[in-house]
Amino acid sequence: MRLMFVAAAFTAALPVAAAFADDTPEEVALEARKGFYQMLGYNMNRLAGMAKGDIPYDEAAAVAAATNINALSRYDVTEHFIPGTSTAELGTETEAKPEAITDKAGLSAKYADLQKAADGIPEAVKGGQANVGPVVQALGAACKGCHDSYRAK
Repeated sequence: MRLMFVAAAFTAALPVAAAFADDTPEEVALEARKGFYQMLGYNMNRLAGMAKGDIPYDEAAAVAAATNINALSRYDVTEHFIPGTSTAELGTETEAKPEAITDKAGLSAKYADLQKAADGIPEAVKGGQANVGPVVQALGAACKGCHDSYRAK
C-alpha cells in the first residue's frame, strides 16, 4: 500500500513538475512545502476527527490516513526550507520563520520527532476509536514542537 501511495504521488507530481519549470527555486520550494503540509493536514484531520468522535471510526480509513502520514513523514520536506522562503522575505505568503531556514539542524531534529511519532501508526490505529487518540496526541506533540520553534503565528 505504501508503495502504491508513493508511486501515485510521484505520477501525480510529473505534470506539476512541468508547471514549475519556469518558476524560481523559491517558488518551487514554497509550493512543495504547501502541498506537503496540505496532504499531512488532511490525513491528520481525518484521524483527529475520529479521535474526537466528529467522524465515525472507520478502521480502513484510519489505517489509510495513518499509512499516508507514515509515508509522508519519510519524505524530507526540510530540503524545501531554502533561503528566500521565510516570512522575512515572503510575509504572510508563508508561515516559516527565518529560523526554519537558518537552523537546518534544529528543523531536521524536530522533523525526526515526527518520523518517530509516525512509526507503526498504521497498526496502532486498528481496533477501535480509543486507539486513535493516543496516535493523534503523539503526532500532535511532534507537530507542536516544530510549530513552536519554526512556524509564525
